[in-house]
Amino acid sequence: MEPVYVDTDVPFHRWPLTRHASRLWLAGLTLLLLAGCASQAPMDESGRQAGQWERQQAEVEAFDTWTLVGKAGLRTPDENVSANLDWNQTPYYFRMLISGPFGGGRNVLEGREGRFSLTNSDGRFEAETPEALMEEQLGWSLPVTAMPNWVRGLPGDPDNDNTGSYQLETDELGFPSHLVQDGWEIDYRDWEKVDDLWLPRRMVMHYDDVRITLVVNQWQASE
Repeated sequence: MEPVYVDTDVPFHRWPLTRHASRLWLAGLTLLLLAGCASQAPMDESGRQAGQWERQQAEVEAFDTWTLVGKAGLRTPDENVSANLDWNQTPYYFRMLISGPFGGGRNVLEGREGRFSLTNSDGRFEAETPEALMEEQLGWSLPVTAMPNWVRGLPGDPDNDNTGSYQLETDELGFPSHLVQDGWEIDYRDWEKVDDLWLPRRMVMHYDDVRITLVVNQWQASE
């Protein structure tokens, strides 16, 4: 058999085809990456994404039994003080332990079936509404009737005479940012993820010349 000679000066055709295929593969990969970036929902530095609030709102509404531990700051033209807040909430009962300077010591505010009481070192007192009770005994008041909803980022019941209609603004991700209801204005400044839910971590409430800042240190579901 005669030997076969290969002319090394003639390039193999596979090299141009391989380079062309590589260019096509890289172009396709780039398009896929760009498409992935384009389809990803906008996200802020905390990890919240657009559309999350709308998807979780029903779960937040159902999250009605919880414990909140935090700090509340009260600012008026005459004073600027703060207190610790330990709050247990269920659909039928609530208990707020308010302790510290603007609480005047240790005050326990409770409500059950339309009956409200406040207990401190001076005794036990009752009133028709928690707001009236706090105003009478402490000289200031939290919007207790609506706050179980407000602290979760929800408006109070618009059919409730104590809360009424509302106006709600959202941020660029669709989360509540500014709520106006019952004479109060609530600004949601920060959020945190609790299990699978995003809940407010810091909110500022205004009513005339009263400013209340609530910072939540711990959210916890309770039985």
